[in-house]
Amino acid sequence: MGGHGQKVRQRKPDIKKERSDDQEAGKGKSKNPKKDASSGIRNLILLVLAAFAVIIVFVLVKGYTWYLETLVTKPLNAPKMIIDNSTSPAVSPSRFWGSYRPHAYFGMKTRTPRSPVFGLMWLTQFTFEMPPPIRHWCSQDDKLAKYGWLKHDGVNFGVQEIEENTYKIRTEFVKRPGGDHGGDWTARISLEPKVKGMKQVVSLMFYVALDGQGVVTPSLDGSRMKKVTGYSEELGHFDLHFLNPEKASGARYHHLVSYANRLDRLKNLMQNSLRVDAWDKARTMSYFHLGGRLIPRDSPGANFMVHQITAEIPFQMEVAFESVSFIDRPNRLRSNAFSEELQKHAENFDKKFTEVFDLENKGYSKDEIDFAKSAMSNMIGGIGYFYGSSLVKSKYNKEPVDYWEAGLYTGVPSRSFFPRGFLWDEGFHNLLISQWDPEISEDIMAHWLDLINTEGWIPREQILGVEARARVPDEFVVQRNENANPPTLFLPLQRLIKRMTGSQDPTFHRFLEAVFPRLKAWYSWYNTTQVGSIPSSYRWRGRDAKTNLELNPKTLTSGLDDYPRASHPTDDERHVDLRCWMALASGIMTDIAKELGQDHSEYEATHNLLTDIELLNKLHWNSEKSWYCDYGLHSSKVLLQRPRPNPNNPHAQLDKVRVVKEKESLRYVESFGYVSLFPFLLKILPPDSQNLFRILVDLKNSQLLWTNYGLRSLALKAPLYNKRNTEHDPPYWRGAIWINMNYLTLSSLYHYANTPGKYQKIAQETYSELRNNLVKNILKEYERTGYIYEQYDDKTGQGKGSHPFTGWSALVVLIMAEKY
Repeated sequence: MGGHGQKVRQRKPDIKKERSDDQEAGKGKSKNPKKDASSGIRNLILLVLAAFAVIIVFVLVKGYTWYLETLVTKPLNAPKMIIDNSTSPAVSPSRFWGSYRPHAYFGMKTRTPRSPVFGLMWLTQFTFEMPPPIRHWCSQDDKLAKYGWLKHDGVNFGVQEIEENTYKIRTEFVKRPGGDHGGDWTARISLEPKVKGMKQVVSLMFYVALDGQGVVTPSLDGSRMKKVTGYSEELGHFDLHFLNPEKASGARYHHLVSYANRLDRLKNLMQNSLRVDAWDKARTMSYFHLGGRLIPRDSPGANFMVHQITAEIPFQMEVAFESVSFIDRPNRLRSNAFSEELQKHAENFDKKFTEVFDLENKGYSKDEIDFAKSAMSNMIGGIGYFYGSSLVKSKYNKEPVDYWEAGLYTGVPSRSFFPRGFLWDEGFHNLLISQWDPEISEDIMAHWLDLINTEGWIPREQILGVEARARVPDEFVVQRNENANPPTLFLPLQRLIKRMTGSQDPTFHRFLEAVFPRLKAWYSWYNTTQVGSIPSSYRWRGRDAKTNLELNPKTLTSGLDDYPRASHPTDDERHVDLRCWMALASGIMTDIAKELGQDHSEYEATHNLLTDIELLNKLHWNSEKSWYCDYGLHSSKVLLQRPRPNPNNPHAQLDKVRVVKEKESLRYVESFGYVSLFPFLLKILPPDSQNLFRILVDLKNSQLLWTNYGLRSLALKAPLYNKRNTEHDPPYWRGAIWINMNYLTLSSLYHYANTPGKYQKIAQETYSELRNNLVKNILKEYERTGYIYEQYDDKTGQGKGSHPFTGWSALVVLIMAEKY
């Protein structure tokens, strides 16, 4: 086989393998360097582009995150209602000065961001308390027998009475506009013993303190401060005169010139400056007085000055503030001139009060009318001006952040306990304020609505400035932008629109045009953030679904705090009161849009949807109980129990925790109370509705809400009636009588009693009896205690809670006058 006839094949070299070996030996070197370089550049460019893309995405993500974080503190992009100089003396001279420090027993300031503040403190000498307590900020702990404004018109003057155990203090002030910086005012403080001839020595201390810029200089005559000369941007040059007191024979005078780095520390600074000296030659008695010039070495100079007069009562002092720019004053607002001006304003007040409320023709006595004047005056005299920023937080903020700085002209619920602005309270306040002075009311509402952010949210509690912040526990300071409050500002707006509809008054239309863009944003925020899980349902946010320390997790955002809701908060909850508030709001938005000639179709459609009784009944009518109810994941059998001791620490006192004795399920919350009345309270039910009849019948049931003193907040037979929510929290909206809800009830009864329908007679009878019970009890308690209260006990009628509470409890004046 071997070799004949065959071609011999020659073996050729393996080119591919040689190339591979060459490349391996050459460590990847290419025989086409241009092509390889191009590829490398391309890869580098792609790498750089990828890096840029990552950076851009990162920047976009961070930027969007930053954008979301800043939304909560971004003002609404709409024209402000309160222009920058609208509270200045040039634009609003009559309301520039006022008793705008409701937290103080008596204080004056201007409606400017850093106004100097003026105020009164006093102490009773020769007491058993050492050192004797100094009165300054309104406090229930002072246990005063009584205090409050007797007459106050919100513009020109105010007269107040304060009762200590053994003597009375009367504070009076009168304003007089003039010049370029708001004009003059004078305050008179008078002391009288309760028992004639009783000897008592008292020190009155009147002060001025700067809040930031400005300068004050004392004029001294030995230990006596004769006047303070000052200057600030708001006030220009001014003089504060301490006039010769009347009846103060043997008076001793002292003063304090010092530096206060914060307004909330004035009392402490004064207390620390007290010195002790002998009152009589035998040195058997000692008294306390101010220490003179006490300026810390590291301070920039004096900004806090106090005039002290110590004398045996009765005596009287006058303090006169005079603006140097007021060069053409007819006379000085002192002594007889002061008395004449005060008398003139008091007479005008009485005349206007009669014209507005006409209580004489309602059959009320002089004492009862004086009570009504005081109640209304305390609402007006409780209006304050605050400046600062709220502390807020959204879900995008890791930590709370500052809202923008702003001023707030607002009423307060209670000078002693809640001396700051509350959103839902303010709607009720302005039902009364708007009757007395519509311009003040519009100004207040404009200030509140200017606090709307770009989301359409308003922080529900306004804690502006160091003095306000000092009164609030840390846990309540931060406001969260998912949390609402009842939109009660629509209540006074509704009354304003009814009064002015068809009016040719241009100022009314200008107000509506200014308010409407802000109301649209606010209304939209509710319809975006507070809706429920099914169409046309609504749910309050802010409930704590994780707590086991509360018998029923609070719903602070509803304003009704511990009122029973579904025991286990979930997204499936439906709250009937919020749905009714939105029905009211949508109707008023419709009316405003019509009045302005703007598109109202969307608001009207929502109003028609939310007032559809069949749909309302489907969502909230419990046919088994014949009540309107909330709906949610609920158990009616819950209680607080103390857990078993920890074996490792058997003596530790553990808080009680909630124990559920019946499995929770999605169902109606069967607790008859104020929430059950909302379709009736806000007049959503038709006058011939069978459900209206059922509510009218239930109102008179003493086992439910009816008492001889007003309607209680929760039915006697409700599972949580009068139950503590934690072992530390007494019941709040679980049985007590609240005046704002009784006012809404009377307003609704009055409406149905005067609207043709089958139930007019029962509505009228119930109205008359409830109104009589309510007014009679509030008057009785005022006469017994000297105060109007936050709430009233449903068993005894006795006043409870904070006092004086002349926020919405002052609505008793409108009840007496039958103005709804």
